[in-house]
Amino acid sequence: MHHQHRNKLYALFSQTQQSIIFLEGAKVMYRYQTDYEFAFRQESNFWYVSGVNEPDCAAILDIDSKEFHLFVPKRDAQYAVWHGYVKSLDQYRTEYAPDHVHYIDELPEVIQKLQPSSAFCLDQHSEEQFRSHGPEISTNSEALIEALTDARVIKTEDELDCLRKASQVNNKAYERVIRHWKPGMYEYQAKAMFTEVQMSHGLQQDAYNGIYASGPNSAILHYVSNTRKTQDGELFLIDAGFEYKGYAADFSRTFPVNGRFTSDQAAVYDAVLTAQKQVIEAIRPGVRMEDLHMMAARTMMEGLLEMGIIKGSLDDLMEANIFALFFPHGLGHFLGLDTHDVGGYPKGMERIDRPGIFYLRARRELEAGMVITIEPGIYFVPAVLEPALHDPTKRMFLNTEKLHQFMGFGGIRIEDDIVVTENGYENLTHIAKERDEIERLMNS
Repeated sequence: MHHQHRNKLYALFSQTQQSIIFLEGAKVMYRYQTDYEFAFRQESNFWYVSGVNEPDCAAILDIDSKEFHLFVPKRDAQYAVWHGYVKSLDQYRTEYAPDHVHYIDELPEVIQKLQPSSAFCLDQHSEEQFRSHGPEISTNSEALIEALTDARVIKTEDELDCLRKASQVNNKAYERVIRHWKPGMYEYQAKAMFTEVQMSHGLQQDAYNGIYASGPNSAILHYVSNTRKTQDGELFLIDAGFEYKGYAADFSRTFPVNGRFTSDQAAVYDAVLTAQKQVIEAIRPGVRMEDLHMMAARTMMEGLLEMGIIKGSLDDLMEANIFALFFPHGLGHFLGLDTHDVGGYPKGMERIDRPGIFYLRARRELEAGMVITIEPGIYFVPAVLEPALHDPTKRMFLNTEKLHQFMGFGGIRIEDDIVVTENGYENLTHIAKERDEIERLMNS
C-alpha cells in the first residue's frame, strides 16, 4: 500500500531533476516536564509514504531513481531494558521494504552521496533540520504539502479497506453502548464500553477525543468532560471512533436515554435524519460540498417550521441565515489518516463568509475515491439563541415562547462515513439510525 502511495507522490514531481523529498517522523511526546509518555502515533504524512509507525525515524524519497531511503534510530542496551527489543537493520528492511535502510546518524553522509539540487520538505522546521544535516541547497515546503494533499485526498482500494475495517468495529462499539444504555449511567461509562469493544478487536488508538454528551451537554460541539449522570427523558449524543492502521472511523448517533423518543425529540430527530438521508442520496462526483450543506440546512429549517419553533417563509429564513442559529458547524469533512483529513480547501479556495457555512471543513467538488462524513445537526444553545431573541432582525423569525421550552433540550447530530464512488456512494456506517430501529435495539 505504501509503495503505491510513494508512486502517487513521485508522479506529482515528475518534472524535477536531482531533487529529493525529505520527511521526518514523529517522536515520543511527554506530559509537560515529566517522563509520562503519551501513546505514540506517527505523523500522518510520514506514515502515508513509509508505513512506519515507530518513533525517531526519517525518510528520503529520491524522485529521479524512485528509491526510498529509511533512516532509523540506533538503539542501545538501555533502550532494550526500558522499551523492548532493538531491531536490526535487516528487521527494518523486512518489515517496511525500503530500497535502502540506514541509521539516522548516517543522514548527512547519504545526503552528500545523493547530491540533490533541491529538497522538498514538509514545513519550515523540516527545512531547517535538513539543512543542518547537509550542504546549503534550496528547500521548498509548500510544494510537498500540496502534493501530499493531492495524493491523500483520493483513497486507494487498500486505504478504503482500512477505513471499512475501522467502521466495522465502530459499528459494533455503537451497538454495544446503545443496546445496554439505561438512565442513571454516567457518560464516562459509555466511553468505557465503547473503548472496550474497540480494544477487544485490536484497535488501540482513538481517532479523536470522543464526545459522550447527555442532556444539555449534547449542544456542546466538542464536549469532553464525560462526567454527567444521564437522566430519564433526555437524549445522549455520542461522536467517537478509533483507527485501524491509522485510518479513522467517525460516527455520531443520538438516542433517548430511556429507550423512547418523546414527541419533541422525535420531531427534531426526524428533521435531522431527513436532511442527512437527502444529502447522502445526492452524493456523486461533481457535487459541491457547500451545496450539500445548504440542502441539509434548508431541510432542517423545514422541520423546525413544522414544529412552530421558527416562523416565516422558508426562503426568508434562509436568506436571514436563521439556520446558523441551530446548525452552527459544517456538514462534514474528509476522512482518512486524520479524522479531519487533508484536502478540504484546495489552493486558492477561500471559506464562504456566511454564518454557519463559514465553518464547513471541505469546500470542493466531490470526486470518486474521496471519503467524507455527513453530519447535520440541530442544537439549542442558549448562548446563541438568547442574543438572537434580542436582535430584531432575527427575533421576527423565532417563536419566543416555544424556543424557551427547548433551551435545555441539547442537540441532535447524526453522522455517517461515506465513500464517493463513480456512480454515487458507499456508506461505511451500519448502525441503527431510524427511530424505530434505535428503540427496538434499546428495548430488545
